Amino acid sequence: LMNENKKIWLSPPHMGGRERELVQEVFDINWISPAGPHIDIFEEKLSNISLNYSVAALSSGTAAIHLALIIAGVRKNDNVICSSFTFSASANPITYLGANPIFIDSERETWNMCPNLLERAIEDAIKINKKPKAIVLVHLYGMPAKMEDIMLIANKFSIPLIEDAAEALGSKYKKQQIGTFSDFGVYSFNGNKIITTSAGGALVCKNQIHAKKARFLSTQARDDANHYEHSEVGYNYRMSNVCAAIGLGQLDVLSDRVFKKREIFNYYKDKLSSIKEITFSKENQDSFSNYWLTTILFDENSAIGRERLRLHLANSNIESRPLWKPMHLQPVFNDCKSYVNGVSEDLFKRGLCLPSGTSMTKEDLDRIINKVKELYEV
Repeated sequence: LMNENKKIWLSPPHMGGRERELVQEVFDINWISPAGPHIDIFEEKLSNISLNYSVAALSSGTAAIHLALIIAGVRKNDNVICSSFTFSASANPITYLGANPIFIDSERETWNMCPNLLERAIEDAIKINKKPKAIVLVHLYGMPAKMEDIMLIANKFSIPLIEDAAEALGSKYKKQQIGTFSDFGVYSFNGNKIITTSAGGALVCKNQIHAKKARFLSTQARDDANHYEHSEVGYNYRMSNVCAAIGLGQLDVLSDRVFKKREIFNYYKDKLSSIKEITFSKENQDSFSNYWLTTILFDENSAIGRERLRLHLANSNIESRPLWKPMHLQPVFNDCKSYVNGVSEDLFKRGLCLPSGTSMTKEDLDRIINKVKELYEV
C-alpha cells in the first residue's frame, strides 16, 4: 500500500554507484577543501565531452553565468540580452553587475530565443548607441535553440554569446554538444539536473585564457604572492573537491541518463498521445534533446488546463510543475525592456512538466499516466 502512494518527485538526484567510493577517496586523502585532484579530473572529463574546450568547475551554473559576463566585459549600465522564457538564474547575474537585461521572447518551434526579435533588439540598441555587450541564450528543458540563426546574428554584430546549457548537458545541435558553439557555455549540476554534484556548475570556454581567468576570479582573485595580495575583486565560486568527486561518478553514467530521459519522454508520448488535447515538444532535424524534463501542452480549448491536472497529480503525491514564468512578467524585472510576441506567455499558461526522474520505475510511470488518463475518462 505504501508504494501506491509514495512521493514521485519531478526530477530528483539519481546516484550511479561510484559516487560513494569516490567521495570516500576524498576523505581518505583528506582533500576536502575547494582545490584538489578530483576537480582537475572532473574538469578534464567535462572538457572531453565539450570539444576539448577549457572548463572551470564552479559552485553553480549561476556563478558560471556571472563570471562569463565579467570576462565578456559587461559593466554597470551596459545592456545584456537574455532569453525571457527561463529560470531567473539566467538573468540575475546581469543585475549583479548593475547591467540592464533586455528580454527576448521565444519562437514556437524550440521555445527558445526568437532570432527575429533578437536581431530587432540589437538594431534598436545600436540606434541609441547602447549596443548590447553580451547575449545570454538558454536551451530550455534540454531542447537546443536555433543555433545557426542565433550564431549568425551574434557574429554579424560581434556580440559575445553565453550559452546557458544548465538544462542541456548531453543535448546536441548538428551532433555537437550544446554549450560549445560560442565563447562561453554554462552547465549546472544542481540536484535536479541530468547529473548532479549536489551543488555545482561549470563554465566552458573556447579560449584557455578565459577559463584561467574564471578560475582566478572564482578563488577570490588572489595574486601570485606569498601573502594575500588582490588587485581585483574576486568571488568564492570554486567547486569543492567533494562535489567534484560526486560529479566524476555522475559523469560515468551521463549517457545512460540521457538515454533514460529520452525513454521516459517517448513512453509518456506513446501512452498519452491518444489524448487529443495534449501535445509534446519535438526535435527538429538538427536537434538532439536530452529531454531533461518531459513537458506537455494543453490545447487552448481543453476543458482540463494545466492547473487542474497539476492539482489532480498533487492529490496523489505526484509532483508536476508549470513551465517557467517568463522573466518579462516577473515583478523583479518590471522595469526592464522586453521584446515579446506572446509565445512564452502562452506556453506558461498551457504547459506542464511531468515527473522525469531517471530512477523512476515502469510502475511509477504507469501510475502517473493512469492518473492523467483518469481526468480525461471522467
